[in-house]
Amino acid sequence: MGRKALVFGSFVADIMARAPHLPAPKETVMGHGFKIGPGGKGFNQAMAAHKAGADVKLVTKLGTDHFAEIAENTMKQLGMDRSGVFVTEECDTGCALILVGEDSGQNEIVVVPGACLTFSEPEVETVKRLTDEKGCDYVLMQLETNSGAVYDVAEHAALNGKRVILNPAPAAAVPEHVWKWIDIVTPNEVEAEYYTGIPVCSGESAEEAAQWFHRRGVRHVIITMGDRGAYLSVNGAGQMVPPFCVTAVDTTGAGDAFNGELLAALSEGKDLTQAVVFASAAAALSVGRIGTAPSMPEREEILSLLKNVRK
Repeated sequence: MGRKALVFGSFVADIMARAPHLPAPKETVMGHGFKIGPGGKGFNQAMAAHKAGADVKLVTKLGTDHFAEIAENTMKQLGMDRSGVFVTEECDTGCALILVGEDSGQNEIVVVPGACLTFSEPEVETVKRLTDEKGCDYVLMQLETNSGAVYDVAEHAALNGKRVILNPAPAAAVPEHVWKWIDIVTPNEVEAEYYTGIPVCSGESAEEAAQWFHRRGVRHVIITMGDRGAYLSVNGAGQMVPPFCVTAVDTTGAGDAFNGELLAALSEGKDLTQAVVFASAAAALSVGRIGTAPSMPEREEILSLLKNVRK
């Protein structure tokens, strides 16, 4: 039987458009494919884990607007646990402005977290109690909610025997003492460079960056490197996990697919190497689709890709 997991993070409405290429400063480009839909790192990662079969609870905060209706309706349609959703009338639900360049599949994103930045001290205490629920072994967080809440929940969860996973995105300053509460950290190469000052472009540089996190108390480091794969370091012993060869259409949801499926794989008992391979397959599937939340693959799709690769 799988273990339970909790994702403490953001819901924001994704406001998306596509263009032939990403504009340079002062450049205006004509776009198309405008869409508004569910998103946010917390929501996307919880949704990915849920679609992979994990018993996962999303803890997030919404306003009382149309974007909140999108969140509630989507979670209801998917059968996701909504008992961890907080609501405020004092702040709007967050949004993310996303532009995708069709020539590369790369993206530019601006996030306005909105209600997700307003977790109060009593609400944080409630989040802590939710992590204490029987059978909840994993807590996954990002940095799109107010940072003090993230750090408090990380400390509480770690001290109570939970495995804390931090996807440190968007990259932001993290106090030195917080790292020791983190069991697994999952930056991409840009975020890894932000924290360590080391440009990550190879296995060797990824190893050097991983050691920076280890020296601060993080036990397991996973640096995702796009089409170069992922670097996994377990207590200082590292390896490159090769990528799945795919054609990228939209990379916006890749990191969230990876983190959500990593959580799902770990919660069902896979070891860390197996979990990284499973998560990498999910990320590969996601980049072949347009959108963030809509790109999160089903469990059967991931297993099919893994089966075909093994042939």
